[in-house]
Amino acid sequence: MAGSSEKLPSDGRGVVIKDNWPGYDLNLFTYPQHYSGDLEYVLIPHGIIVDRIERLAKDIMKDIGYCDLMVLCVLKGGYKFCADLVEHLKNISRNSDQFVSMKVDFIRLKSYRNDQSMGEMQIIGGEDLSTLAGKNVLIVEDVVGTGRTMRALLSSIRTYRPNMIKVASLLVKRTPRSDSFRPNSHLRDQ
Repeated sequence: MAGSSEKLPSDGRGVVIKDNWPGYDLNLFTYPQHYSGDLEYVLIPHGIIVDRIERLAKDIMKDIGYCDLMVLCVLKGGYKFCADLVEHLKNISRNSDQFVSMKVDFIRLKSYRNDQSMGEMQIIGGEDLSTLAGKNVLIVEDVVGTGRTMRALLSSIRTYRPNMIKVASLLVKRTPRSDSFRPNSHLRDQ
């Protein structure tokens, strides 16, 4: 992405795609034929996503140290990202002299009914969250939009007194409604 990306000014952990970035020509890639006519360009090639997820895993292990981890995957969108990230985390653990135990649980967040905000967030699924007490928690989310839902989730999880909470996100949207929440690790701004 030479010439189209820059480091995030705040923490250097992500790739910023500028608003005027035209994307990559479709002729450079293969894609499912049923998308023909619907796609104009490729914004982020799969290889870049794979490489960034691997780097995120390395950054996470560096940040948290080699300690046991409880991964909370925010469904539905976070599933594939979470699976790939956990696989990279496991590979790092396997190839080190210290084993990191990881347990994965799945939650859904509901803050909207139809298209209207309910004013509060519900956590659906997951084990009894009181089991997070004293644990190192990694929340994995696909997209952070305004940040309000993630802040509400963090506030709720803090009541269970985990040892540490980190957030990894594949994408962070640039939106005027943002409350400037940034995950600890993320791929890029959208």
